Amino acid sequence: MSQKFTIHGRLPSLNEYINAERTNRYKAAKLKRDLQERIGADIRAANLKPAQVPVTLVYTFYESNRRRDKDNIAAVAHKFVQDSLVNEGIIKDDGWDYITRFYDEFYIDKENPRIEVELCTR
Repeated sequence: MSQKFTIHGRLPSLNEYINAERTNRYKAAKLKRDLQERIGADIRAANLKPAQVPVTLVYTFYESNRRRDKDNIAAVAHKFVQDSLVNEGIIKDDGWDYITRFYDEFYIDKENPRIEVELCTR
């Protein structure tokens, strides 16, 4: 079984998140809250059902250009998407027993940057 949702636009890179943490811990906490609310809204809009564990996550990143490194793009997405899936009750936890693996794919779409996330169960 498979379920999908899309996060429109792009998320901050790991470098941007680290800079927020170094600037002010309240700024980083606000950024985290805002990101989780934004991602949570996209999850709710997709009407996902609670997944049977374990799940495999497939992230397909559509960036507007090649300026950001792939690891910086994916790191923040993994953390906040997986935390949001737990917060929204789609998966019970984001530990080893609940997410067995994840895959990343990267493409360029200048007109429509986004992240498509697919949850696959056995």
